[in-house]
Amino acid sequence: MAGRVARRVTDLLAPAWIVISLPLVVGALSSAWTGLAWGVLAAALCGGIPAVALFAGVRLGWFGDWHVRERRQRPKLVGVIFALVVLALTLLVVLGAPRVMVACVASMLAGLTVVGSITLVWKISFHTAVGAGAVVMLAWVLPAPLIVLAAGGVVVVLIGWARAEIRDHTPAQALAGAAAGVAATWATLAVLL
Repeated sequence: MAGRVARRVTDLLAPAWIVISLPLVVGALSSAWTGLAWGVLAAALCGGIPAVALFAGVRLGWFGDWHVRERRQRPKLVGVIFALVVLALTLLVVLGAPRVMVACVASMLAGLTVVGSITLVWKISFHTAVGAGAVVMLAWVLPAPLIVLAAGGVVVVLIGWARAEIRDHTPAQALAGAAAGVAATWATLAVLL
């Protein structure tokens, strides 16, 4: 039973879904419909296209599964995602997106840079990194940041538990991912907002 719950949590709170959802929420909160349009652009480039590439890569045998459990399979995917996030950030800046949307995507790039570098030598958890980074971003833009941090912290702990329960990560890898996501996002937002 615990294993089934953990797999469901792992699938439902996978980085792709968070990366697609976060810019939509941040965009809508920052500038209503206009912000939502910026969010669609960011979500498509940062999460949508990478998700399609990931699913196609699984079907073509490039990746063993859509969570890319094999660390040696991660660098090419991280490189593609990195290029797409840079493209998204460039377009947002050049086209004059709201500062908070630029900061949201910049924090994604910072987190990807940190966690992507670590994963070259150690299997850090992207799940907890992305989840924790999203919590920090939401606490920055939503009212009642302490409530957002507390509720989001529970979700990140749940993600970490799920990743360890199904033995895709050790507790240390899950904790390190969360810490990296928090640090990269907080530092980026502190500089840009």
